[in-house]
Amino acid sequence: MTVSPRLSPHSAGLGLRRALLGPLQDHFAHDQGGDTPIDFLEIAPENWIGVGGKLGRALRALTERHPFVCHGLSLSLGGPAPLDETLLARIRRLLDAHGIAVYSEHLSYCSDDGHLYDLMPIPFTEEAVRWVAARIRRTQDILGQRIAVENVSYYAAPGQQMREIDFVNAVLAEADCDLLLDVNNIHVNSVNHGYDANAFLDALPGERVSYMHIAGHYVEAPDLLVDTHGAAIIDPVWQLLARAYRNFGVRPTLVERDFNFPPLAELIAEVERVRAIQAEQQMREVRSLFPSLGPDPGHSMVGMT
Repeated sequence: MTVSPRLSPHSAGLGLRRALLGPLQDHFAHDQGGDTPIDFLEIAPENWIGVGGKLGRALRALTERHPFVCHGLSLSLGGPAPLDETLLARIRRLLDAHGIAVYSEHLSYCSDDGHLYDLMPIPFTEEAVRWVAARIRRTQDILGQRIAVENVSYYAAPGQQMREIDFVNAVLAEADCDLLLDVNNIHVNSVNHGYDANAFLDALPGERVSYMHIAGHYVEAPDLLVDTHGAAIIDPVWQLLARAYRNFGVRPTLVERDFNFPPLAELIAEVERVRAIQAEQQMREVRSLFPSLGPDPGHSMVGMT
């Protein structure tokens, strides 16, 4: 077993997709001085379980040198079918083999008799809270560690009896798990379902935030956004990230891009912007402790395009 380097709370990362593997290898190979802004990488374990050969060696070379997190795609925590404990056993072997300490999944479901190849919304009900929380607790028992669940984007709310924020908070409390805070999903849902994104963010339990996601989306209509991870991050989402840091403190934050990949330099620029907003918040915290330093004379990175 190798041990992936530790993930710093003040770090910015990028999702490792197969299309980015070559560019990232080149980027790290030329970064002899350790000046890369990419502090950590994230993989979907389902895409790497059982992978050997050249790709397996490439992953091993990266996990030996860089902190990693795993973000699951297909566990279907809210689904009606039995929990896939065989998949969990394979995920645990991957985590152990690469020394990866952080695993997250979606607060949704994606299968019944077979995979649906999409993330479906769990009904916002008390019964669903109990159902999914029990499955999360079982997942944590099998993996031997706490997991983080992600607040997801959704486009319909069948059988809704609770507000989304109340459902998310109830699951976190009942399961006693962590939160993968997806900032873009809050913005997308706030537009699609007509609620205040800031109020939703403010009501989350910051002490449970393990790390954060930030991404771009597609504007289908003024009142319909689609969470694609295929576009640049927009200013309202950057502003929501800055608010999350002010609320909860700086946390590891990952830029997600799943398709429509630009040159790596453009993604690195988004990672650098994450780091700049983190640095602004850190300086704000320092100045709150030492008022004699006076106001920050720098320029904010939050509203810049």
